[in-house]
Amino acid sequence: MASYVFAQNVPAAEYDRSLAWAALALAALGAVMVYSASISTAEASRFSGNNPAYYLARHGLFLGLALGAAIGVFLVPVRVWQHAAPWLFLGCIALLALVLVPGVGREVNGARRWISLLVISFQPSEAMKLAAVLYAADYTVRKHAVMKRFRKGLLPMLGVMLVVSWLLLREPDFGALVVIAVTAFGVLFLGGMNGRHFVALVSMLAVGFAGLVLSSPYRLQRIFGFMDPWSDPYGKGYQLSHALIAFGRGEWLGVGLGASVEKLSYLPEAHTDFLLAVIAEELGFAGIAVVIALFAWIVLRAFAIGRQAALRERHFPALAAQGIAIWLGFQAFINMGVNMGLLPTKGLTLPLMSFGGSGLVVNCVAIAILIRIDWENRQLARGLPA
Repeated sequence: MASYVFAQNVPAAEYDRSLAWAALALAALGAVMVYSASISTAEASRFSGNNPAYYLARHGLFLGLALGAAIGVFLVPVRVWQHAAPWLFLGCIALLALVLVPGVGREVNGARRWISLLVISFQPSEAMKLAAVLYAADYTVRKHAVMKRFRKGLLPMLGVMLVVSWLLLREPDFGALVVIAVTAFGVLFLGGMNGRHFVALVSMLAVGFAGLVLSSPYRLQRIFGFMDPWSDPYGKGYQLSHALIAFGRGEWLGVGLGASVEKLSYLPEAHTDFLLAVIAEELGFAGIAVVIALFAWIVLRAFAIGRQAALRERHFPALAAQGIAIWLGFQAFINMGVNMGLLPTKGLTLPLMSFGGSGLVVNCVAIAILIRIDWENRQLARGLPA
């Protein structure tokens, strides 16, 4: 990235170093903690060949792909993403439909969310998160004159989001649905949606999500487990009770890197959905505070970059940056809330940190787009072409 900036005769400081370093710090800490959290699981699994470094090796591969993709994406002008946004969105819808085809989509633990690509698997719902941000930003800019009108402004977007929702619920991937819906309609609100329409939409979404929970026995069990995990610590409250034990053992400074007990086949999905609990146990409150501070800084910088773009009347980059802030911040908030027992258990990874190739690559691409938006803002401020 730095070499490209210098090649354009622009000082290296002409991109947001603090944003880049915050993202790199989260990714680096995530790699360390994925290794720590997965050693026991990898050693006990025949699938991994009983290799304790199996998940670290795969995560390292994904991280390398993610950084390579991020550098490539930084070289792409933001206007290209605006032109490509509708096609990316349609492509992701096609992939969400393809994953449901028997023989194409891979089923794991009762959910069909992955498409096998030789040695790795691709999760279309992760790509849809970014595609939804870019499409919502582009849609809002194109429809700005009629955004306050229901039939011409909100209804078309609502229609395509219902298609996406139906496909995600067929997998099922309720967590991704919540993140995508909140992010897309958050972008529409920031772009000038009618306030009354927004309130009605939020109310409708709340009723819809409540209906999905009440109509699904396993989701309802998660709610009961969340309300009182200790009433059934070996059943519906198992994950949350062990996550809370991990937080309790960590105290202020943690038990030490690698010394977690909960990761020893007690806490399910310790290297993915519940990575934060392992961080809490091994690094304590201090480690959790650092993670929260880094995410908060990324979200604040993303909103600031969006505001700077808006001041220069660059409406698509502004909404894209703010949409990325909503997406990453909201998903991190849900994951942290689940790990801390503040929200019902939901299968959402911690952005930039948890094990998972598709999510890691897409998260890094989103950060690269943010840095590109900021770079173009600075170019324009200096009177140079973006």
